[in-house]
Amino acid sequence: MRGLCNGLTALLLLVGTAQAEPVAIVALGDSLTAGYGLEDQAEGLVPELERWLTAKGHEVAIQNAGVSGDTTAGGLARVAWAIGPDADALMVILGGNDMMRGIDPAEAKKNLDGILKEAAARQLPVLLVAMKAPGNFGADYKVAFDGMYAELASQYGAVLADDFFAGLVAAGADPSDPASMAAYMQADGIHPSPEGVKLIVAGLGPKVEELLAKVAPAP
Repeated sequence: MRGLCNGLTALLLLVGTAQAEPVAIVALGDSLTAGYGLEDQAEGLVPELERWLTAKGHEVAIQNAGVSGDTTAGGLARVAWAIGPDADALMVILGGNDMMRGIDPAEAKKNLDGILKEAAARQLPVLLVAMKAPGNFGADYKVAFDGMYAELASQYGAVLADDFFAGLVAAGADPSDPASMAAYMQADGIHPSPEGVKLIVAGLGPKVEELLAKVAPAP
């Protein structure tokens, strides 16, 4: 009887350990994901998002797979090895550099499609985070660029966050007005300050919770 009790205790401990394993999310992105320009990397998007989710009661471990200067092509080139064998989900935060360089939205869409195809082959749920193009490349460019994210999310059944900067917009900032964004951005006007990161995470966090809800429970 004692042996049986000890065996059951050990089994329960193993089950508890398995349940305690955090959900592993890979955040594939560029400098916005990497935390470019921040003096304290602990104030970057990934650690701030981890803290936000932990405060909401989620056990997560987010891998920072952000590479400064990366385009969608760069993300596609490294997605196969950026997603480790223990990954449970994927966040894709790419397109900002494509847009800044005026890369053809059709090419960017093709690259994102390849990334989502890789995730689908691994049966990983995806959160696709959209960027918004400015109007300086013309109305047709903006329509094509802005629209590709929703189209791909629908095609692959991904969770869609329709604007990376939605948290700043909710705080009253206007991405088309640099002056209204200045309080939340670094001096380059491109990358968020620590305060800006917090607001971005507040806007993005609920979408990551939607992603977590799609993660299959451990067997």
